Amino acid sequence: MKTDGHIHSPYCPHGSDDSFDQYIDAAISLGYQEISFTEHAPLPANFIDPTPDKDSGMNPNFLDPYISDLQKLKVKYKDKIKINIGLEVDYIIHFESETTKFLNKYGQFLDDSILSVHFLQHEGNYYCLDFSTQEFARIISIFGDIDKVYTSYFETIKQSILSDLGPYKPKRIGHMTLVHKFQKKYPCTADFSTDIKQILDLIHDKNMTLDYNGAGINKQFCLEPYPSEWIVKEAAKRKIPLIYGSDAHISRDLNQGYSELVPTITLSAPTSLK
Repeated sequence: MKTDGHIHSPYCPHGSDDSFDQYIDAAISLGYQEISFTEHAPLPANFIDPTPDKDSGMNPNFLDPYISDLQKLKVKYKDKIKINIGLEVDYIIHFESETTKFLNKYGQFLDDSILSVHFLQHEGNYYCLDFSTQEFARIISIFGDIDKVYTSYFETIKQSILSDLGPYKPKRIGHMTLVHKFQKKYPCTADFSTDIKQILDLIHDKNMTLDYNGAGINKQFCLEPYPSEWIVKEAAKRKIPLIYGSDAHISRDLNQGYSELVPTITLSAPTSLK
């Protein structure tokens, strides 16, 4: 069964104008039987988006129409493909309470969801680690060196897994090596294998799953899925379910990275574990 558990939409403020139907028709033509739309959830009201374009999360006024549109599309395409209503929720240190309240309100309408780390905290300020090479270089300078950026990222991932975000907390960790997005331009020579194995142990212990994200393949300075092959094999050893996600922000990017996945790995469907 071919599935994609991580797709964006026309409601993405930094995506494309491609319609839901364009994504769905492309998925059907590629042989997908189940897909999850996981748009970036609105950021907490009191959180100031640190990106230059201020476009990291969905406009909160669009959330109800997003859900309503997908409810109709689930019915429209029910004989051709299974469509899940989902969100990609940001884990932001010190905003756990706001995130929990949001999930308590909207979680009942979701079939699927992802918990991701895009923002790192340092000395009271927040930084978006995947915005651009220039911004990543600035973050390295602010943190002191690239090792400290990696340390902060993996520690934040650990906190996201351990956080109590209520009964609707997403069960899937998004692109757990997103910090590798610019690795070819800003390589990190420190060994974080122990941290990564600890993260996998926590994911296993908390009965969570992993987003096996193909988007990194098409990133100029990454050129590998999130996570990379050795991590995927470690996850498989722990019997952690891996759900392929294209992370497509435009319909033509559906299926990206799929051919680069570890061929011996058995993929799970987004909602098969509920």
